[in-house]
Amino acid sequence: MSPQKIKCAIIGSGNIGTDLMYKLLRSDKLELTSMIGIDRASKGLALAKEKGLTPIYNGIDGLVEQPELADIVYEATSAKAHAHNAPILKEMGKKAIDLTPAAVGPFLVPSVNLQEDKVAELDNVNMVTCGGQATVPIVKAISDVVKVDYAEIVASIASKSAGPGTRQNIDEFTVTTAEALKQVGGAREGKAIITLNPAEPPILMRNTIHVQTEGSAEEKKEEILKSLDAMVETVQGYVPGYRYKADPVVKGDIVTVSVEVEGMGDFLPTYAGNLDIITSAALKTGEIMAEHLQKEGAAK
Repeated sequence: MSPQKIKCAIIGSGNIGTDLMYKLLRSDKLELTSMIGIDRASKGLALAKEKGLTPIYNGIDGLVEQPELADIVYEATSAKAHAHNAPILKEMGKKAIDLTPAAVGPFLVPSVNLQEDKVAELDNVNMVTCGGQATVPIVKAISDVVKVDYAEIVASIASKSAGPGTRQNIDEFTVTTAEALKQVGGAREGKAIITLNPAEPPILMRNTIHVQTEGSAEEKKEEILKSLDAMVETVQGYVPGYRYKADPVVKGDIVTVSVEVEGMGDFLPTYAGNLDIITSAALKTGEIMAEHLQKEGAAK
């Protein structure tokens, strides 16, 4: 007999929440029950209803009224909204996986610091940002070999893939991503820039990472390249469309890496890899949480 799936819900019916919905519906560990929003005209809520989920139209208040709907709650709204919702979810005893840059809980990048025996103990984890999920692993791969004095990343996404929530979070994006480059990536200093590219046809998500090392990186070039290759392969384990855009360049104390992310096309077309990189990371995190909750349930 297979373990019973763990119930989960999504707060936020925009691009990120809707893309996440499709991924959760395929999960063999998580049972998506509800999508929660505040806009009755939302396309995401309409799609959720079509999929047989319980649509909630009055935000987190609706979940408070029906707490049995979920043990794990995904937040896909805005940093401001999660700052409001986080204490409510904690009071309800729900696990929160935050896809906004609110950074209420600790940063979690699955390819770098997803400790399976520890994640279940946390009541709120932060998935950084789409740019953070794409670039922090690269900085970490380099810092595993040589000390990193400074890391600067530029994330470029198709304008069509950025919904209202993403646009509201631009300032938080830069702060949260830069902090994750330090806390998780291992850089002494970090800087993040995001651009919304209006090109037609829309471009894939592209990320350029510039790293300045302490001392010469060229002396450890082969080790750095090997570490980068291993990290890219690890990320591809849960984000198949993640890959180098160009071969890494190591010159003096500067390492430059360019990666792109092709989406799975679950909700928006495949150019929206910025959705996939963070929703896939959130899915993996939730499934690890679910496994531990299943074990706890079986032990009772």
